[in-house]
Amino acid sequence: MARIQNWKPEDPVFWEQTGKALAWRTCGITTFSLIFSFATWFVMSAVVVRMPAIGFKFTTTELFWLAAMPGLASGILRLIHSNFIPVLGTRPVVSISTIIKIVPMIWLGYAIQDLETPYATFLIIAFLCGMGGGDFSSFMPSTSIFFPKRLQGLAMGIQAGIGNFGVSVVQFVAPWIIGFAVVGGAVGGPQLFTKADPVRGAITVTKSEAGIVTDVVAQRPDLVPALQVERADDGSLKNVTLAAAEGVKLFESTVERDATGAIEAVKSTPGLRLDVKRNDAGAITDVALRSVVQKPMWLQNAAFIWVPFLVLAFLLCVFFLRSIQVPTRGFMGQFEILSSRNRARVHTWNCTMTYICSFGSFSGFSAAFPMLIKTLYGGFDGAPDPLTYAYLGPLIGGLVRMLTGGFFDKIGGSKGMQWTTVGQIAGVLFLIFGGYLTPTSLEQFSGFLYGMLWIFLMSGINNAATFRQYPIVFAYSPAKGAQMLGWTGAWAAFGPFVWNALIGTSIDKTGTVIAFFAGCALFYVYSLLINWWYYTRKGAERFDYGNAGGTWWDRLPKAEQERMKRIDLGQAA
Repeated sequence: MARIQNWKPEDPVFWEQTGKALAWRTCGITTFSLIFSFATWFVMSAVVVRMPAIGFKFTTTELFWLAAMPGLASGILRLIHSNFIPVLGTRPVVSISTIIKIVPMIWLGYAIQDLETPYATFLIIAFLCGMGGGDFSSFMPSTSIFFPKRLQGLAMGIQAGIGNFGVSVVQFVAPWIIGFAVVGGAVGGPQLFTKADPVRGAITVTKSEAGIVTDVVAQRPDLVPALQVERADDGSLKNVTLAAAEGVKLFESTVERDATGAIEAVKSTPGLRLDVKRNDAGAITDVALRSVVQKPMWLQNAAFIWVPFLVLAFLLCVFFLRSIQVPTRGFMGQFEILSSRNRARVHTWNCTMTYICSFGSFSGFSAAFPMLIKTLYGGFDGAPDPLTYAYLGPLIGGLVRMLTGGFFDKIGGSKGMQWTTVGQIAGVLFLIFGGYLTPTSLEQFSGFLYGMLWIFLMSGINNAATFRQYPIVFAYSPAKGAQMLGWTGAWAAFGPFVWNALIGTSIDKTGTVIAFFAGCALFYVYSLLINWWYYTRKGAERFDYGNAGGTWWDRLPKAEQERMKRIDLGQAA
């Protein structure tokens, strides 16, 4: 299908008669596809919190790395995608990038059913899941080309906001969809899910200097007759068991399997279980009382569920999308945003930093949120299920991105970025100094949750403001404005990788996540200063005060505008 050669969205007559309908149709179809791109991107973050409970023996750090890998891939792929739309066009790029994402979904769906699947295999699958985040840098440039500048903030805010619902959808749908066989046994049987929460304060375990348990004492009256301690002739601890008693219900489970070993049914009674660990010599080294629940779980459904939606989105893209021919200097010309022409390099750096502050924070915390809940609050009695709350942050961030895009068309993107960055700093400091990152009780979870949701709110609004701001910064070149949305999105897409990796490192090195959150606060301050100096203060180099207050480009004389356009194309000034 031939490209559209003469696209003039800034012409009011053309826009009303021809451009408007096609632009909004393109936005609608690509937004539908983007929802499932984000869903596949964040599937791994929803799956990793369940993997230990079905039998995978991965460490906390390894699980953080599995959640991080899609971010590494998406960042790399966005750097590539940021060059595609001006050169290749919307239709082929979005269509192919949509259908290819079924590969990691099918692979993950089968790999998760085999407890012998190597960790390296999951790392590869997690990396491929990053394709769902990588193509975002083709969606945003496409939308910016189709719309006039006065509507770009609205259109891209709607697209990114609704598209980001994919993050919430996958974290909301996953706990429900893994609870039953969607298509019978066609895509595999259930796994055995075991949730074993420690019962704190129920027993006291005394150990010798060598780490050997010397005594176990029940602290709850109902456990006194149930806890049975057996000693050897020399007085050393020989065995510890838990017997049924009044008020004490023991955990019981029967798993029925077919001839191949596949689970057919799980019959279990929730209750208490005493776990006793021994060293190679047979001496008891630890005793723990746990409240245990066991049930069947179809974790593969969390991946397979997206395959039909990806196929549908692919068909819509193939049959209904069009591509626009825009002035471009080919793939090599795309790197001119790193040149000194019209001070492009300076503003490329500035936009990249502020976009990492906004979308990097949103995507990073979205990927890390489930594991943060599990790591910080999972050890308390009645610990919250991470997936019960994990979808709320991305939902709030995505919703405000959709609702506030048009508002920043009116007042300017830089002002919105300024105040929301201040809000992000406040949220991080609240979590640090409120003690919510080093909790001593489950009662602190509500404060942690509200603090995190505030950061999601601020980063979501901040992100909506950037969609207005960046095309204005590069107003002399629609192609470069489009590419800047892709370029900045590429670096910010490393958010899930960087956030998870640094959180894991912070825990390994310091035992807490405070160092990571303090680093976030410092980076946010740096981003705040950049935005204020170059884009927000009175007389800023490339200010944007909205459709009402005007922009730096509107204030330039016509001759100066034409001179910058010639410089951008490498012509004599």
